[in-house]
Amino acid sequence: MTSPLAVPCPHCSALNRVPAERLGQHPNCGRCHRPLFTGHPVELTSANFDAIAGRGDLPVLVDFWATWCGPCIGFAPVFTAAAKELEPRVRLAKVDTDAQQAVAQRFAIRSIPTLVLLREGREIARQSGALNAGQLRQFVDGALR
Repeated sequence: MTSPLAVPCPHCSALNRVPAERLGQHPNCGRCHRPLFTGHPVELTSANFDAIAGRGDLPVLVDFWATWCGPCIGFAPVFTAAAKELEPRVRLAKVDTDAQQAVAQRFAIRSIPTLVLLREGREIARQSGALNAGQLRQFVDGALR
């Protein structure tokens, strides 16, 4: 048996300890009892960014986007589908750069869409531009080696 992983709840931000072998068994939050993994990207704001992306043992892939951005809108279904495929190995999240300007500035986002892969709140990889499903998997797999 492996040591438990710290997994922030996407709903209430509570930090949950989950044995690694149970991640794929649809665990629920100990506080709010909602699923820790939903198969959908988590919407991050300045209020919950650090609680979700800044702590925990799982890498977090953040899509910085905007509602007026054509490539962002075109990439959204690819990113949503990736959440179903990559969870619970990687948490996927989205940040609307217009609504969350402080978070976008913190990561020096200059173009969108931009993907930032975080581990324990620190950037480990970045990719600008929309990707297809294969390119997205390749980006994540390459960054997590």
